[in-house]
Amino acid sequence: MVVPQISFANAAYSALFTWFVYLTTLAIYRLYFHPLAKFPGPKLAALTGWYEFYHDIIHKGCFIWKLKELHDTYGPIIRISPYELHIRDSDYYEELYAPAAKKRDKYEGWVAMAGAPASSFATASHNLHRLRRGALNPFFSKRSVYQTEDLIKSKIDALCRRFEQAMKNDEIIRLDAAYMALTMDIITHYAFGSSYNYLAEPDFKLSWKETVIAGSANGAFLRQFPWALPIMKSVPLWLVQKLNPPAGSLMAWQQLIRAQVDGIIANNKTGEKKADGTIFQALLDSDLPEEQKSADRLQDEGQTLVGAGSETTAKSLSVIAFYLLDDKQKLARLRAEVKTVMPTPTSDVSLTALEQLPYLTAVINEGIRLMYGVTTRLPRVSPTEPLRYKDWVIPAGTPVSESNYFVHTDENIFPNPQTFDPDRWLRAAENKFRLDRYFVSFSKGSRMCVGINLAYAELYLTLAIIMSRFDLENFETTADNDIKIDRDFFVGIPKPTSKGVRAKVVGSRTE
Repeated sequence: MVVPQISFANAAYSALFTWFVYLTTLAIYRLYFHPLAKFPGPKLAALTGWYEFYHDIIHKGCFIWKLKELHDTYGPIIRISPYELHIRDSDYYEELYAPAAKKRDKYEGWVAMAGAPASSFATASHNLHRLRRGALNPFFSKRSVYQTEDLIKSKIDALCRRFEQAMKNDEIIRLDAAYMALTMDIITHYAFGSSYNYLAEPDFKLSWKETVIAGSANGAFLRQFPWALPIMKSVPLWLVQKLNPPAGSLMAWQQLIRAQVDGIIANNKTGEKKADGTIFQALLDSDLPEEQKSADRLQDEGQTLVGAGSETTAKSLSVIAFYLLDDKQKLARLRAEVKTVMPTPTSDVSLTALEQLPYLTAVINEGIRLMYGVTTRLPRVSPTEPLRYKDWVIPAGTPVSESNYFVHTDENIFPNPQTFDPDRWLRAAENKFRLDRYFVSFSKGSRMCVGINLAYAELYLTLAIIMSRFDLENFETTADNDIKIDRDFFVGIPKPTSKGVRAKVVGSRTE
């Protein structure tokens, strides 16, 4: 029998032809026969995920601005990839990000960006998320947060001592780094029983803030190439630190989290519960199945809790501080209201008393609104039932998302949306308009941020104490360059020219 000889060139041509036929067939299917083919949007986005890659990776976090442009062109619902839809409609947000009664999964192709696949945040399944989240909820309840009030105040006092030192030395403070050191020291103590003590670092551990931003930027890459995560984790730490210092810092922090988790588990096995009263001891003592208490899973949970529990609240504090220092009338009004429950700058004040102050609450909500929370869209999937949006029927299993930024800058809900206007919240209350319905920095529904109560506690106490005790001035900081978002790296990032939110302590207050 004669076996025909196939040359390398012929084999290559055959492979290329087969690949061409495959791509052509795939393109025709995605454009004309895919369940999402009827939805409006650019054809290139319908063809390939490289469309998002170009705007988010090549142009570094600019896909959010492309989404705005596409909605302006095509309308409120658009197809933004071969598989995903995006909606810009503030009134539909609560339907998409629905309470637990309506089953919503996260998009499997999306959760890799967290870099912590076993965390509650990155859990795709609705039912598994409910199990994991249920074990965390008691620790972040209002009651539990009230019990941490002394811890929060002790960290704020430490920050006040740093402000006093900066005033004596005529130093400029990076408020964004200082507030992140504060929130880090609170959440790490809450989680592990001892803080990282970043408030004692000369620069408030600025490198940590830069590490978090670098890690967030990597999230866009991991969304495109989720298979890269296990490869990245397998590279030796020393090599990563040499090739990419920010990524090396992130990996070193992940290993620190693992060591802390391993220590708590080891102590548990010997009966020494040194971490009593902490989040991780509570998880180990919970009725979660044993496989949900593994070191790998708790490490992932720790990464997302510490990361999420530091950056967003610190950013809110920085935004609020900037706008208050930029408008002395608003600052004076805030101080006058706080003085009704805190007669002197050093008076003790309770969280419950501060929560009753309408203008302070309005200032906090307005600052959170302009911080936006997570700026990256977070797709949801209705796994078994189709979703309805106006005249559109969205097939079950389709990833659909909205963006917090678009809700918080909706001029129909928030007139002059880029303006810091705490009174908008008071006017809404007087007019019995539910502005909170469109307040989505913490998301909505069953996946709403678990740390919302802790975040508010930090915001109330920090703002009341710092603004009562110190006179500060913004230093070479502007809204356009340092506050408003320029890029979307999971959270909003200012322009590359920004040197951070900086201020100078010019005096301490006695009354």
